[in-house]
Amino acid sequence: MDREFLIDLFSSFGPVTVRKMFSGHGISVNGVNFALSLRAGLFFRADEITIPDFEAEGSKPFQYSTRAKTVLVNSYWELPARLFDDSEDFVQWARAALAAAQRAKVRKRPKQKAAESKKSVAKKRPAEKAAKKTVRRVGKAKRAHG
Repeated sequence: MDREFLIDLFSSFGPVTVRKMFSGHGISVNGVNFALSLRAGLFFRADEITIPDFEAEGSKPFQYSTRAKTVLVNSYWELPARLFDDSEDFVQWARAALAAAQRAKVRKRPKQKAAESKKSVAKKRPAEKAAKKTVRRVGKAKRAHG
């Protein structure tokens, strides 16, 4: 699916940002990525609330193969083919995917802040160690000359 097709497909939903991603495109609204267009098809963000709808349609989660294994990405599910011809249902599914992505973003926030705090502490530690080494060296030099 090319960029122009995706923009046209989402026109009933509203304005979206379509950016190159991996071997296809990522589709987002206000910086929240909620759909992926890849060689294998169009995948919408899903969570425990929306996965039953995908299962009822016979959809499968996104998966890819590495040399060692097949990886299942349960957070993105293939869009049922019938929705390409039903713009009303397509819009409902797109809204549900955006809502799932927004819920996931809210759940991630506290973890990200904790990780950022750890990073800032980790950045300070090498500087503190370097300062202590300098003080030790100066102390040793004074004792050797004194």
